[in-house]
Amino acid sequence: MISPTSISSLGGGGVKPIPTVIPAPEFEKVHYVGSTTLWVAFAVMVLASAVFALMSWNIPVSKRVYHVLTTLVTIIAALSYFAMATGDGVSYKCEETTDYHDHIPDTSHTVCRQIYWARYVDWSLTTPLLLIELCLLAGVDGAHTLMAVAASLIMDLTGLFAAYGNNNTFQKWGWFTFACLAYVFVIWHVALHGSRVVRAKGDKVARQFGGLAAFIFLLWTIYPIVWGIAEGAHRTSVDTGIVVYAVLDILVKVGFGLWLLVIQRQTPETNVDLDGYWSNGLASEGRIRIGDPDNA
Repeated sequence: MISPTSISSLGGGGVKPIPTVIPAPEFEKVHYVGSTTLWVAFAVMVLASAVFALMSWNIPVSKRVYHVLTTLVTIIAALSYFAMATGDGVSYKCEETTDYHDHIPDTSHTVCRQIYWARYVDWSLTTPLLLIELCLLAGVDGAHTLMAVAASLIMDLTGLFAAYGNNNTFQKWGWFTFACLAYVFVIWHVALHGSRVVRAKGDKVARQFGGLAAFIFLLWTIYPIVWGIAEGAHRTSVDTGIVVYAVLDILVKVGFGLWLLVIQRQTPETNVDLDGYWSNGLASEGRIRIGDPDNA
């Protein structure tokens, strides 16, 4: 873009305005590798959803809670990746960047980077479901489960706020700090507390829970590191962030889900048997009858 800039006349005569070059915005966006990765991740999540649904067919409804939660996780992830692959779940965050020079005045230009907000919607829905599965496996009480779910929502939403924060500001890294603190609470309520209460189910279930918890929390710990390098400091391309996140998502959602369902099938002690409304709907004594006498 070019705009005229007036200068003072020289020697009593006027000169025409000298055009000043204003740099066009710089766009950091997805390219072929990132776009292909999004479609591959979408296909993997769809396939995993179908496999998990098929695995539940010969399982009684009362013992199907793990299958339902695991399938929901991959279905939500598939929808998220479809939104990102088609360009619906993404927006640009633009801000001015100053270029410092030694012998000429400093200049500035606008940098616009793609932010895939659909990813954060995915995480805010699927992370609580994964935590509920871990809590059910360990036998964690409802209070700790609720606190873990609340902390995970805070973690994911503050991560979204941080992604839209201005670079190199207290605002951006302040939101990121809140997200990390919330993650510590998740570890406390699920990994640490769960490792204590699961002992009541026996050594075998305790070892299985320990393996699953170590697997998923190790992967979850990589997420903020990747975020700090990609969305936080903008040290990597958009494509690189997409590829790393896709690999992590597949391991966390598909790998963890498959491992959990195999454990549930092989170890009866891990089963969660839900009767009542979950399995049978409203029984006759639970129905609301209109018009019956009060003492009927």
